[in-house]
Amino acid sequence: MFKTILGAAALTLVSTFAQAADYPQQDLQGVIQWGAGGSTDLVMRSVSPHVEKILGRSIVMTNKTGGVGVIATQFVATQPADGYTLLMGAENPELYKVMGLSKLDYNDFYPVDILARGIPVLVANKDAPYNTIKELVEYVQAHPGTVKMGSTGPGGLPSVVGAMLSSKIKNFKVTSVPFDGDGPALTAMQGGAVDFMPAVLGAAVEQVKAGRIKILGIFDKEANAVLPDAKPIVADYPEFAEMLPWGPFFGVFVKKDTPDAIKTKLVDAFKKGAEHADFQKLLKDRGYVSMNISGDEATSFLKKWQSTTAWVVYDNGMGKKSPEEFGIPKP
Repeated sequence: MFKTILGAAALTLVSTFAQAADYPQQDLQGVIQWGAGGSTDLVMRSVSPHVEKILGRSIVMTNKTGGVGVIATQFVATQPADGYTLLMGAENPELYKVMGLSKLDYNDFYPVDILARGIPVLVANKDAPYNTIKELVEYVQAHPGTVKMGSTGPGGLPSVVGAMLSSKIKNFKVTSVPFDGDGPALTAMQGGAVDFMPAVLGAAVEQVKAGRIKILGIFDKEANAVLPDAKPIVADYPEFAEMLPWGPFFGVFVKKDTPDAIKTKLVDAFKKGAEHADFQKLLKDRGYVSMNISGDEATSFLKKWQSTTAWVVYDNGMGKKSPEEFGIPKP
């Protein structure tokens, strides 16, 4: 009986090594947490063609929206750990437990590549009666609860930045209007469905340059070369300096128990793909900061980001459960 068990285990091990050696034998599926046209979608669809050339297979991209990325994350979590289903996401899963949205976070996955991080900006409908962050704040304070802020749901970038604003600025009360991603929200803002929203610079910059929306300021310590005339928030509100720099990130993940040989192949392919000049130019032109990290380095980054942001969310009354409950240390 014991020999039978050992034999079966050996066969399984040999089979696993054989699969890894031949990987990939078929096209991959890239599951994007957010909708078409948004920042996550843009980054993933821009890097994938370069990765496909290295792997010799296509990455079939699918947008699975809903639940602040929960639907896509849970879908990938139910798939085989064979490296054929990639989770292409942003920062949101690191807040799921605190927000009460899911028991999953990126601890359940392996970080193939944290490709880049984004810089938040505040943008508005071009006809809005304010042109700077300071003017927005004063308008909101004079019209509490009437100004509509575009959002991507609880735990999304707009809601986190909104919490940060509320934590430092008195009477900053707005009405959030949710969308399935910053792309749809930015489009809706052009038509007047919302008045302003925090967004990623990379997703908003082209619309700002085209004059379809206007930028109120950069949620950072300093101006950005992509839109150099936009003032950083600390120019008028220096109290935000202790929170900055802060921003979203974009990464590719597989299930944690995917065979190491397959992880290595994916890491190598995405690292080389992310180094491609065309992808690096896109990041620079859109105001993203290139990272291109994986493994232990990526895990350390994820833990630090989760610690900082989860406690901001919880301390501002947005979280349903304390980060302490999940072993998330206070920064």
